[in-house]
Amino acid sequence: MNGNNRREEKPRTNVVSLSMDESFFFERAVRALDRYQYDKALKYFRKSVELKPDNPVNHCNMAGILSEMGNYEASNEVLLHVLDEVDPSMTECRFYMANNFANMERFEEAETALLKYLEEDAAGQFLHEAEEMIDLLQLELNRKIRDHSVLARRGSDRHERARTMLEEGMFAEAADLLEELLKEYPEFAAAANNLALAYYYMGMTDRALGVVEDVLEREPGNLHGLCNLAIFRRHSGPEGAEEASRLARRLTAIIPFHREHAFKLATTLGILGEHEAAYLHFRRLLTDEEASADASLHHYCAVAAVLSGRPEAAEKLWKTTLKLDPEAEAAAYYLDRLPEWQTDGIAEPVSYHYRLEAVRRSELWQRWEERLPEDSPAIRAALIRTLRTGSEEDKHHALQACRPLADEEMTRVLRDLAYDERESESVRGLALSILVDNGFEQAEPDAEDERSSALFSLEPAELPVWEKRWQDVLDAAIRSSCAPGDFSLRRDLESLWTDFLRRLYPEVPVLSYVEGWAAALDYLTDKLRRGTSTYEEVGRRYGVSASTVGRYVKRVDQVCSIKERMTLHGRDHRKGL
Repeated sequence: MNGNNRREEKPRTNVVSLSMDESFFFERAVRALDRYQYDKALKYFRKSVELKPDNPVNHCNMAGILSEMGNYEASNEVLLHVLDEVDPSMTECRFYMANNFANMERFEEAETALLKYLEEDAAGQFLHEAEEMIDLLQLELNRKIRDHSVLARRGSDRHERARTMLEEGMFAEAADLLEELLKEYPEFAAAANNLALAYYYMGMTDRALGVVEDVLEREPGNLHGLCNLAIFRRHSGPEGAEEASRLARRLTAIIPFHREHAFKLATTLGILGEHEAAYLHFRRLLTDEEASADASLHHYCAVAAVLSGRPEAAEKLWKTTLKLDPEAEAAAYYLDRLPEWQTDGIAEPVSYHYRLEAVRRSELWQRWEERLPEDSPAIRAALIRTLRTGSEEDKHHALQACRPLADEEMTRVLRDLAYDERESESVRGLALSILVDNGFEQAEPDAEDERSSALFSLEPAELPVWEKRWQDVLDAAIRSSCAPGDFSLRRDLESLWTDFLRRLYPEVPVLSYVEGWAAALDYLTDKLRRGTSTYEEVGRRYGVSASTVGRYVKRVDQVCSIKERMTLHGRDHRKGL
C-alpha cells in the first residue's frame, strides 16, 4: 500500500500537571533548608511571599532564613514590613528584630525593639528569653536597661500559680484562677491556652475547644493554640480526627524561630503521625550546642527518622543516644531491631517513649486489645507469665486485659492471685472480681451492691498504661476504707478510679498528692453506695483538711459527673457532695 494513505500519527507524550502554588514553593523551601541550601530556600520562600503576600508566616520564614544567613538588616526589613503592612498583631516580630540588632552589635536599637516587644506582647511567649536578653544588653551597654513596663507580667504570678496547679492535677482551682485572670486580661493568650487544657483535663471538651478557638480567632498563628486544638480534635471522634489531620497539614507549614516552640511543634507533629515534619524540627533542634547533649532529643529524632524512611539517620541518632545515655534501653532495643526492619520492613509499633518499659507496656496492650484469634495462644502465654512473675503494676494491667480470656488455665492463675496473702489487696480484689464476673466464683449477695451496680462500671480500664502513682492512690483508699475480704467495696473503688483516669487519658495529671485523691475517691464511692461520710470524717482518716477533701471531690465530680449519675438513679444529694 501507498504510505501516503497512512494517517499521520503524532508522537505521544505523558504530561503531568504540576500545580506551582504557594504550598509547592513552601515544600521546596523546606527541602532546601533541610539540606542547608539557604540560597535556594530563600528563593522559594520569596516565591511563596509573592504568591500569598498576606500570609505573615511566609514573610517570617523568609526573615528567619535571612537571619540564618547573617543578613540581619534584610531580615529586620521583612519583619518591619510584617508589622507595618501585613499583621500588626504579630508582636513577636519585635523580639526577632531585637535578636537581629544584637547580632549586629547595635545594642541600643536591640534595647528599643526588645522593650517595645515587652510593652506590646500580652501573651509573653518569649518573656523568659527576653529577660535573658536584658541581662546580655545590660552587660554590653554597661548600664541598666531603660525603665519599661511588661504587659505579659500583669497577672503573671497568678498565671504561674495556675500552671503549677495544672501540673499537680488541681484542674478546678486552675480553671477558677485562669477564668478570673482572663476577665481582667482577655487578650492573655497563654492563660487562655492553659484554661483550655484545664477544661480538657476535666473532660469538658466542648468548653476546651471553645476557648482555644477564641484564641485562634484573635491570633490565627498562635502555635500553642494550634497544637492544642489538633490534639483535642484527635481525641474527639472520627470527625475530629479529620480536622486534626487538616490541622496537622497546617502545622507542617510552620517553622518556629524559637527552640521552645520548635520542640512543642515537633512533639505535637509526632503525636499526630506527621513524622517527616517532626524529624525536620527535631533535627534543627539538635544543631543547638546545648540540645546536642540531650540524649532524649536524639531518641525522638531517631524515631521520627525511622518512621519517615531514614533508617541510616536513625541508626546514627540512636548510637549517639546510647553514647550520651548508656542506659537508654529503648534506643538499644530499636537499634538492635533496625537491621531486620531495613530488610523486612517495620513490623511492630515504634514509640517516641524514651524508656523501654513504657514502650513494652504500650505494645503489649495493643496486642491484647486487638486479640487476633491466631495470636491468642501467644497472648494468653504472655498474660499468664505476667500474672505469675510480673511487677504489681504489670499484674494490674494484665488483669484488666484478661477478663475475656478467663478459661480453665487462666482460672487457676486468677485463684492463685486472689488468695495469695503476699499479693497486694488491689491485685487480689481485681483477680477475685474477674472470677466472679466469669462465673468461676460466687459473690455473697449484697442488696446495696445491687442498688449500686448502675453507678459503677465493671468494664476493664482500657488504659494502655497503668502508672505507679495511680496504683498508690487506689491502694491508699483500699487500706483506709476496706475491711479484709470486702471485695465489693474494693471493686467499686477501682471502678470509679479507673473511670476517672480513662476519661482523662492520655492527659492524666501528675497526681502528686496521693492522700487528697484517695480521700476524694473514698468519699465519692461511699456517697454512690448511699453512705453518710462527711469531708471532716474522711479528712481525719487521711490526714488532710476537710477543705482539701472538698477540692479533690470537686475535681473528680467535674470529670466523672457524679452528681448527674446520682440524680439519674434517684439518689438524694441535696446536701451536696
